Amino acid sequence: MSTYKSFLLRGIAAGGVAGLLAGLVGLIVVEVPIKAALAIEEARAATEPAEEAGHEHAEMFGRGTQLLGGVLAAVVVGLAVGALFATAYAGSRRWFVNRTPFSRSVTLALAVYGAAAVLPAIKYPANPPAVGNPDTVDYRTVLYLGVIAAGLLLVFAASFLASRLAHLPQPISSTIVTVAVVIGVVLILVLFPAPPDPVPADMPSDVLWDFRVASLFETAALWLGLGVVFGLLIDPATRNAQVKQVSTV
Repeated sequence: MSTYKSFLLRGIAAGGVAGLLAGLVGLIVVEVPIKAALAIEEARAATEPAEEAGHEHAEMFGRGTQLLGGVLAAVVVGLAVGALFATAYAGSRRWFVNRTPFSRSVTLALAVYGAAAVLPAIKYPANPPAVGNPDTVDYRTVLYLGVIAAGLLLVFAASFLASRLAHLPQPISSTIVTVAVVIGVVLILVLFPAPPDPVPADMPSDVLWDFRVASLFETAALWLGLGVVFGLLIDPATRNAQVKQVSTV
């Protein structure tokens, strides 16, 4: 039988690969609308009164160093997320024993991606530089993390409900779980307050939406890459363990 330690090590390895993939997507794809947004921010600063411009601080690191740091940060985040993902997989694998380990891994990754990326993007879409009041950053962060927490709780509740309804015919159990998830999503979107900061009038809509789509693509690379790589790592290990177990009987 696979141990938690083996899951954890494979999760960390898969998270490192997925984090690197997400970092490269951020470097190649997300950076394009970021550059456009930074140009808008610089143009806006150039039109400010001299006394306001005097409060601007020079950046400690150049843009190239920031990009490299972003990739390294994505790898570090991937390692941590991989460990958490492996823990969640180890705790939930008893619920869907009729699926292969690879299928369970990808399904879990899709569910977490929906809860931790898509759901927050619907309620609080990601904004590029030059959008958002610095004074509300803490409040916006709390709201964003709150939606993620509520979404993950919904994923757990839906998985638990599906496991409890496993004795029912598939159409009935799937319908009940789907309706419950839809109700939960609607409640989250309605109960959380609206975004506090409006989008400035000088922010082009194409730059804004390009950044938001690219951000979703980056998080998809992290979560779906994690699910696929982790599934590939644990599936052969599980089959080998089963063969060894049969051979010892």
